[in-house]
Amino acid sequence: MYVEKRKIRKDRKYYLVHSYRDKGQVKKTRKYLGLNLSAEELEKRKQETKGIILELIEEFNTEVFKFSLTKKQIETLNDYNDQLKIRHLEHFDWRRFTEQFTYNTNAIEGSTVQLDDIPQILKKSNVQDPEEIETKGVAKAVDFIRRAKEDISRDLIKKIHKLCFEGTKHFAGEFRKVEVVIKNSRGEIVHVGAPVSGLQEKLEELVNWYQKNKFKFKPLVLAAIIHNQFEHIHPFQDGNGRVGRLLLNYVLLNNKYPPINILLEDRQEYYHSLQEYSKNDNLKPTLIFLIKQYKKTLKQVSTKDKY
Repeated sequence: MYVEKRKIRKDRKYYLVHSYRDKGQVKKTRKYLGLNLSAEELEKRKQETKGIILELIEEFNTEVFKFSLTKKQIETLNDYNDQLKIRHLEHFDWRRFTEQFTYNTNAIEGSTVQLDDIPQILKKSNVQDPEEIETKGVAKAVDFIRRAKEDISRDLIKKIHKLCFEGTKHFAGEFRKVEVVIKNSRGEIVHVGAPVSGLQEKLEELVNWYQKNKFKFKPLVLAAIIHNQFEHIHPFQDGNGRVGRLLLNYVLLNNKYPPINILLEDRQEYYHSLQEYSKNDNLKPTLIFLIKQYKKTLKQVSTKDKY
């Protein structure tokens, strides 16, 4: 920050100016300090105004990884959260949710296990088939995120991945050491994961951002940002979709919100919402999509009102 002087005839006007960067552009904010100030008055008003400017910058320029949001934009996004009629799951409902979530999240990634087969698979003490192993693994991960209270960290993310894929993937619980690309059904590249050289830095940025902003955004918005940015990074060689959807629900549950089941039948809209975030910094399609999925989740399980 610096003091700008403007001479108008015999008078001097003083302003405090602060330059900052927003979306790659340098911008300035300017606050009037006073007219014909003494050195002592100027310094006093400079210190008083400095705090006001920093507070304003914080309000209208919140960094969200590779883009920023104004205070008004944050309020608009948070308004989506209020469309949810919050209800919580009973013990029996959790069993049904686990079965539904496990089926859908695996099926989105190509599993051929049918919904009707899930209860029997989960009762088995020993399974050999890779798809059945991953069925039990995802169910274990659901139970874990339901009960865990630890902060989001790289270790937590690795733990969720290991629960899902231990026994089927040799890299279960380990971040990738190779580059990854995501292709659509036509073989076209639709997304490139973060370079291996910057992977740890991106994950640390994700964790730090959550700690800094977890009280600024309402739970649905917070969960959507963390989920979408995780998918944008794509930190594992495989299994990112399942871990990302579990991470979405971990944020919701830790903020005393019920979980959301993303349905196989709606995966194209889901993919579109991820693309809008990754390519256009647009979170609204994800929020609209999650609200619809939440309402469908409520229809799948019996619920009670939040007290």
